[in-house]
Amino acid sequence: MSQRLCEGRVAIVTGAGRGIGRQYALQLAAHGAKVVVNDMGGARDGTPGKDDIQPAEAVVNEIRAAGGEAVANLESCSDWNAAKRLVQQAVDSFGRLDVLVNNAGILRDRMLVNMTEQEWDAVINVHLKGTFAPLHHAANYWRDRQKAGETVDARVVNTTSVSGVFGNIGQANYGAAKAGIASVTIIAARELKRYGVTVNAISPHAYTRMTADLRESTEEEKEMRDPKWIAPVVVWLASRESAQVTGRVIDIGGGHFGILDGWQPGPIAQPTTDPRQAGRQLLGLDAQARRNMGMNAQPAEI
Repeated sequence: MSQRLCEGRVAIVTGAGRGIGRQYALQLAAHGAKVVVNDMGGARDGTPGKDDIQPAEAVVNEIRAAGGEAVANLESCSDWNAAKRLVQQAVDSFGRLDVLVNNAGILRDRMLVNMTEQEWDAVINVHLKGTFAPLHHAANYWRDRQKAGETVDARVVNTTSVSGVFGNIGQANYGAAKAGIASVTIIAARELKRYGVTVNAISPHAYTRMTADLRESTEEEKEMRDPKWIAPVVVWLASRESAQVTGRVIDIGGGHFGILDGWQPGPIAQPTTDPRQAGRQLLGLDAQARRNMGMNAQPAEI
């Protein structure tokens, strides 16, 4: 392949055994990256799987068969020490780390009144802590390299969702985690800029085992939501060419390709110490304010 975007770069992709993560790993490798393929295996809800070969190892075999370089990591990215070992494995295997793609996730959908503490904790742990832990250890690695006088040109790509940005019924746990990841992305972009690190997030629309039974889809819709439409954006973000883009949430897949705007100031009024006056002002502000977006990115009533 001519002009490979990630030639010689070293990337970690979490949750890379299947679905979107697998496509990220394959395309990064096709563009010259050396990839650490992280995936514990298991079912969509995070329970242990029964695969004859671990999904991460299967992806590594695909990459190697195509002439690329990759190693498997089968630990949980939400485990603090395992996340540190994940970063160290990249350095030990390939001499450096340039790219971290936080993609791992599970689903435990339930209406708020029926959701258990364990269902909440499991999803928050995998998505939110599973983003923070690798990011923390990678950021420390890059800070140390920068302080040692090296030139750092690193990339982080997190994974958020319109379920968190816009809100989706039945996904309080998942949406809370994904909204948190969008916020972490913006904060990390500001904090890590000084070290030569960009941080962006993908809000993907994809047809995978995570989403296959959430709604009926035509063959045309499945094609539009194929991970092949999402991976090119991640490959470019992982490359040296993307240094000027940071702190963004990118909506991609299913016919979408754009940047999601974050919270913006809305209508304002003068503060008051009178509760009744405050109420009148709030009613006016509510009438003036734009409606919250729905899952179709159109204004929606609660």
